[in-house]
Amino acid sequence: MKVFKFGGASVKDAPAIENLKNILQRYGNEQLVVVISAMGKTTNFLEKVLDAYYHGPENVQPLVAELRTRHETVAAQLMGPDNPFLPHSERLFNLLDEQLRRPVSDNFDYDYDRIVSFGELLSTTLIATYLNTQNIDTQWLDARQVIRTDNTYREGHVDWAVTKKLVGRTISPHFRNRARGVVLTQGFIAGTAENQTTTLGREGSDYSAAILAYTLDAESVTVWKDVSGILNADPKRFSDAVKIDKLTYHETVELAYYGASVIHPKTLKPLHNKQIPLFVKSFFHPEDEGSQITRKADAVDVPSYIIKDNQLLISVSPRDFSIIGVENLSVILDILSRYRIKINLIQNSALTFSVCTDNVPLRLRPCIEALKEEFVVRFNDGIRLATIRHYDAGSERTVLEMFPDDEVLIRQSNRHTLQLVLKTQ
Repeated sequence: MKVFKFGGASVKDAPAIENLKNILQRYGNEQLVVVISAMGKTTNFLEKVLDAYYHGPENVQPLVAELRTRHETVAAQLMGPDNPFLPHSERLFNLLDEQLRRPVSDNFDYDYDRIVSFGELLSTTLIATYLNTQNIDTQWLDARQVIRTDNTYREGHVDWAVTKKLVGRTISPHFRNRARGVVLTQGFIAGTAENQTTTLGREGSDYSAAILAYTLDAESVTVWKDVSGILNADPKRFSDAVKIDKLTYHETVELAYYGASVIHPKTLKPLHNKQIPLFVKSFFHPEDEGSQITRKADAVDVPSYIIKDNQLLISVSPRDFSIIGVENLSVILDILSRYRIKINLIQNSALTFSVCTDNVPLRLRPCIEALKEEFVVRFNDGIRLATIRHYDAGSERTVLEMFPDDEVLIRQSNRHTLQLVLKTQ
């Protein structure tokens, strides 16, 4: 059994979905579990719907109508105007409308999960319907009934034991008497014991695929992307980016942790623990080998560049001019954890503790206010974080030449990794 994951770019429109069908037909004699994201940019669009739900209710219905038109147009392009997706669309948009008519709760993350999750429900329902019209035996599965998490909305923690039991009751029996076929489900979304919807973190569909592969003891996981494999840099920024053919789990998780967009950071642990290989392949050129991630691989011999924009540098100091000690750090880190602030870099001096983090105002505003109750807090916005794995003088110079007007606020390095905190101009 193989697990495939297709992201939003690979299902963004009718031609992309036809291409997905062609890829699945290449594996027509396999047992496949296929994990699919929302259609390209749909999650961003549903975040706009959520914002209107909170701040401009009069704009909700026009946005929802636009979303519905988009999905039904793609369905019509694939299957004709009077197609079997339409009853499913009616049902799903009635459910979304029901969610949007409820009063806003006091938990934004809860509202986020119950509304934004419709992107994956719509895309997978549409694609499963289409594949069945193309004689590809496809069973649609609700991931919320299979992947069990706690009630940490927007970043659910997986209950592995319960998830394994649920997978054993659903996916495994489906393939017991079938040598081939497709079980198609959603990435990113999961469910609680109380039947509430949770999500696994932004871009969490890779993690969904790894969870299912782990619980199924799958042969492999393949992530289908719009690039030829794992590259040493974003080709939109680095015209000379090169593909890395083989990497270890360790090297890949380091790249993911620092922000490389190729794989969700949580994906690697379950695969590593069962030694399940991960392939990253191009959905434009499915015949190409792509990149392979396993336990053993040759050392990476090129620098890897990761550029994260829209960062915030927060600096915290004791009010009484005392030296930053363990007791201060304990309080600071507890507050950062409480507001689920992702730390991308830490620097400590005698009087100041600084962190570089993603600039997410909804979480940072209350976090900074909580820090101010006990500390002096300063921050810089307009921050860019550049990380270079396997750096040398030339690679550092490359980054500085890319952003000649930026001011270097922090330069931090160890044997393998260099990080530069840059103030943009």
